[in-house]
Amino acid sequence: MPGIRIIHRTCLPASEAWRRLTDWERHGAQVPLTRTIMETVPPTHVGTRFTARTGVGRITFDDPMEVVVWQPPAGTAAGRARLVKHGRAVLGWAEIEVRPLAAGGTEVRWREELRVRGLGRAFDPLVAAAARLLFARVVARLLRT
Repeated sequence: MPGIRIIHRTCLPASEAWRRLTDWERHGAQVPLTRTIMETVPPTHVGTRFTARTGVGRITFDDPMEVVVWQPPAGTAAGRARLVKHGRAVLGWAEIEVRPLAAGGTEVRWREELRVRGLGRAFDPLVAAAARLLFARVVARLLRT
């Protein structure tokens, strides 16, 4: 299962970076041809479920996810959310960590392991590169807007 790791620093306080990064509906707006469908009512908690639906017209695939760890940042303590992917096409997990920096601002760590069903290990480097590019862009845009 290919893994990716993204580290991004922002001048935003940890609480604001957390709010932006865990606004699941905003994720869909950052990924081309994707929208997020919430399956549980806010606020987010362990057990929250949502689906990222990507595609055009009838040609779509769903990436259903569930929050299995939910620890918002508090004071100087880091926040951490972990999502498990339950899809037919995409499997794996994602983890978002938000760490306040002593000098101000926040460091975001995004880790993800994913597998696209039907693609062999030979495609792992390609899947990892595409995911790294996509999620680095998503993180930057979520923290910028």
